[in-house]
Amino acid sequence: MALAGCDTDSIVTLPAGRSLQALSAQILKDIEQKNMAKESPILVRLFKEESELEVWKQDQSGRYVLLKTYPICRWSGELGPKVKEGDRQAPEGFYSITPGLMNPNSNYYLAINTGFPNTYDRANGRTGDFLMIHGDCSSRGCYAMTDEQIGEIYALARESFFGGQRAFQIQAYPFRMTPLNMARHRNSPHMGFWRMLKQGYDHFEVTRLEPKVDVCDKRYVFDAETKAKFAAAGKCPAYQVQPDVVAAVKDRQQQEEREVAELIRGGTAAAPIRTNQDGGMHPTFLASFQKPYLDGAGLIRSARAPLPGTIPPHARPPGEPNPEYTVASVDTKSANNAARAGTRVAAAPATQSESSGGLFGNMFSLASTSSTPASPPSNSKEQSNSESVFSRMGRMVGLGGSEPAETTSSTGAPKAKVASKPDANGKTKSESKSDPKTTGTATAAAAAARPPQPKHPSDQAAVQPEKAVQPEKAVQPEKAAQPEKPAKDANLMNGAQAPVPTGSFDNRWGQFR
Repeated sequence: MALAGCDTDSIVTLPAGRSLQALSAQILKDIEQKNMAKESPILVRLFKEESELEVWKQDQSGRYVLLKTYPICRWSGELGPKVKEGDRQAPEGFYSITPGLMNPNSNYYLAINTGFPNTYDRANGRTGDFLMIHGDCSSRGCYAMTDEQIGEIYALARESFFGGQRAFQIQAYPFRMTPLNMARHRNSPHMGFWRMLKQGYDHFEVTRLEPKVDVCDKRYVFDAETKAKFAAAGKCPAYQVQPDVVAAVKDRQQQEEREVAELIRGGTAAAPIRTNQDGGMHPTFLASFQKPYLDGAGLIRSARAPLPGTIPPHARPPGEPNPEYTVASVDTKSANNAARAGTRVAAAPATQSESSGGLFGNMFSLASTSSTPASPPSNSKEQSNSESVFSRMGRMVGLGGSEPAETTSSTGAPKAKVASKPDANGKTKSESKSDPKTTGTATAAAAAARPPQPKHPSDQAAVQPEKAVQPEKAVQPEKAAQPEKPAKDANLMNGAQAPVPTGSFDNRWGQFR
């Protein structure tokens, strides 16, 4: 369960004052100026791409008005819904927060559990737990704020419960559902899911009331009125939505669809489906990680801006994803199959220890990395640094071709390569490509000047096409040695996260499991 999310529900003894801190004088002033009561209901909206959290509060008219926008310090994963436990995705959808989901004893200062998986998530087979909005500015599937921010958000929710609100709604979106963003993300495989979320987004935009959310036929339904019961995976019963709401939403959507079409015709570029970064951080916080720079006048400038809270030393900005984690999940059949199988996406390894295939890969290795030079990548795939037992056995029985493409002599210089050359009778014979008169230092110098050769015999033609000759008996495709698949770590549960460096954020919570 600790691997499922941020695991902020561990029972620890923390000062009770965190959850009981009073609202600041400034936020109370804002509440009064906007004709709200301190105890009136709230609603929360989250936007990944903009890295912003909005708190809306009901005013004297009964409509929701935006009270405050908080920059999100950190969220993890990519744009798109959370699909499976361990994918590091922050959830997207509609979630109902009851007092029981408020955690005053969080390891990350304070926390609000989103309640993932909700009825929709469970109906669609999505897994995970402990997906939170919390402090500490570090995330593994959560929306992380600074401690000061979550303290104020927690207090606003607490006061609404004291005022009689039984549950408040969290609406989590990939981005603000504007025509420009819908045009930019038009190629995303999540677009069908996002259009469904936009229905609820539009209901709130035109009414400024919390939309009633139901699930049937494995999809969200908003502001539906019926005497029947909704079954999340069953067929939707007959229902109706207030005609004025239907008309207002339809007008809004038709206008925005025209704007989207115009933006696309005008050349609006499609956003990349993947950013190759693990999550996001608001520019306000990103600026704190930028180094000072010299402007045109030679003056030292800093991009840092006043922060709405304290960033802990272990916080880090989004960067290249950890190769041991699946960064993004996709709402497609193939991606869901991969998710159920616990597939992990890994970047190209930089060292032999990272690409050796783990324990079993080392057991079947015949050559040491210290004695074998590294191979260049071929077709964007890393070549093995040593010949496997299976490849050697294949050669012994005539299935692996010739000897390895390159070996080293006792002096450390590469030995001469041997190629087959037909004689006058059409038969082949072995001919040395080295000159017997050039040995020792000359041979070593020539080997050093020549670029490294790939380790697989089949790559010789690609490196030296003018010298390569086809072998007398070509290896049949069905007999060709298959590349070894990376060994799966049997010590990990399906979908579990891999170990992380000591002292990192993810190791810090391990002591509370």
